[in-house]
Amino acid sequence: MITLYGMTDSGNCYKPRLLMALTGRPFRHVEVSAHDGTTRSAEWLAKNPNGQVPLMELEDGRLLPESDAMLCYLGAGTVFDRSEPFERAAMLRWMFFEQNSHEGAVAVRRALTVYPSRRAAATPERMALTLASGTSALTVMDTHLGREPFFGGNTPSLADIALYPYTATAEEGGFDLEPLGKLRAWLMRIESLPGFRPKTWLPET
Repeated sequence: MITLYGMTDSGNCYKPRLLMALTGRPFRHVEVSAHDGTTRSAEWLAKNPNGQVPLMELEDGRLLPESDAMLCYLGAGTVFDRSEPFERAAMLRWMFFEQNSHEGAVAVRRALTVYPSRRAAATPERMALTLASGTSALTVMDTHLGREPFFGGNTPSLADIALYPYTATAEEGGFDLEPLGKLRAWLMRIESLPGFRPKTWLPET
């Protein structure tokens, strides 16, 4: 069985958990916190030199970090993957967007807001910058959703799984989703998928 090391409260750690819930794939969760120094310990750095979570351990002991890489591995051959070259590239475009334009603003501003250990870095300048950049990214998503119901065309893809967690919690970082009606409707479509589980869900041990 796959073992997923991660924080329940982390959107990046939620991505592979959500995909495995949606595809009915069993896994074991091991809670590892980035807030108590665990991810900087020698033992953890031997597993993941980047010192981050999530980290996925396969049945044969191989280790795979980076949440979107996990989505590509776990999603291969499922209805959330794309095999036609252009459709796959379009899906990956949104996964790259999530990492380059979305997470660094939307997720970071939420972290600066909700985690006491991060508040010292929440300077007015940084908060203003992440608010502007995050609002721009969310507006780009809303505009796209006026043309297609998902970020993989007419059906959800790995890109939707990548974008959902931190968009769903964007308001915790002070983002206003009220004007973004198409984005809010998309969140509801993801939450209505068979097998959907909220971020707090963990598999039974």
